[in-house]
Amino acid sequence: MIREKLKKEKEMDFSLSNDQKAILDLVEEVCRKEFVPLADEISREGKFPEQNIRKLAELDLFGITIPSEYSGLGMDYLTWTLITEKICKACATTGLIFGANLLCTYPLLKFASEEQKKKFLSPLAKGKSLGAFALTEPEAGSDAGNVQTTAKKEGDSYILNGNKIFITNGEVADIYIVIATVDKRSGARGLTAFIVEKGREGFTFGQHFKKMGLNALPNVELIFDNCRIPVANLLYKERRGFRVAMETFAAGRIGVGVGALGIAEAAFKKAKEYSKQRVQFGRSISSFQAIQHALADMATQIEAAKYLLYRAAWLLDHGKPFEKMASMGKLYASETAMKVSTKAVQIFGGYGYMKDYPVERYMREAKLFEIIEGTSEIQRGVIANLLFKEK
Repeated sequence: MIREKLKKEKEMDFSLSNDQKAILDLVEEVCRKEFVPLADEISREGKFPEQNIRKLAELDLFGITIPSEYSGLGMDYLTWTLITEKICKACATTGLIFGANLLCTYPLLKFASEEQKKKFLSPLAKGKSLGAFALTEPEAGSDAGNVQTTAKKEGDSYILNGNKIFITNGEVADIYIVIATVDKRSGARGLTAFIVEKGREGFTFGQHFKKMGLNALPNVELIFDNCRIPVANLLYKERRGFRVAMETFAAGRIGVGVGALGIAEAAFKKAKEYSKQRVQFGRSISSFQAIQHALADMATQIEAAKYLLYRAAWLLDHGKPFEKMASMGKLYASETAMKVSTKAVQIFGGYGYMKDYPVERYMREAKLFEIIEGTSEIQRGVIANLLFKEK
């Protein structure tokens, strides 16, 4: 009886096909040869990594999860997860730009009409257009239901008014999923999602926010001033924008988690290498128990984060509930990135605090991941709510 039951249950398997291995090998080679050498310069100069994004488009990577009928490769989210991890390990800025595209393609795949999919997914899959997702406002971050940007229906159009802040890929993106309210009094029940194209009259860009790290990552204010959007660009249904946002964030948390994971892996690699090179008291510091234990903890935390995130992606691919695992993965990976990068700075000692070495950059970059796509505090609340819903 137990044997029969086990046979019916689909085994969770992270083994890769030859096609997946070939893609990942190619991505790793490009990251090592092209992205890693430019990462410090990109961060230091705050210049958008156009050449990296162009390379990702040439490799058709923007279309990994998009079906072939919309010009994509039709592969799974686990493959996308592994690719994003490698890119973020090489250059977090490039990885986050790549990852933010999913926040546009995922809701289009899940909620768009066939006409909308044909129009918008093909340029996104080919890398001819970049995507972005816009919910955050001065009064609506963790409190997603408090969106103040309004959408008023007039004939065959909606008129958008309001501001969005901290929008990743803002200004460089061509297609935006924008959350607005058709009724402020209804809170989350009034939220509605729209597809907004760059260049529409009344849609402009404001402040470029200066950050602690990831200076080349576009985080921009969006301004809507009587911006007219055709009814055809309504995504899903009126008053269903909160669902669109929450389901998009659930998938997006896998991407944010592997972004943090990539940074943790890069910091760990540098710390391990340095510990073998640095000599104190006549021997390499890698022979000291304190350093060995620190590296052991770092490696263990990284492997645990991997399992949570890979499992979340696997669950998503197999149509199983993945939201709890995605939040767990995002929470654990982001806090792991902060711990590992901070410990890497400590292992480097005084040199770790200097900009001559990348570990100080990793530490500054890691902090962002504890905040975006739901803070660590929000993640714990999401996880707890899902736990109490379980039988």
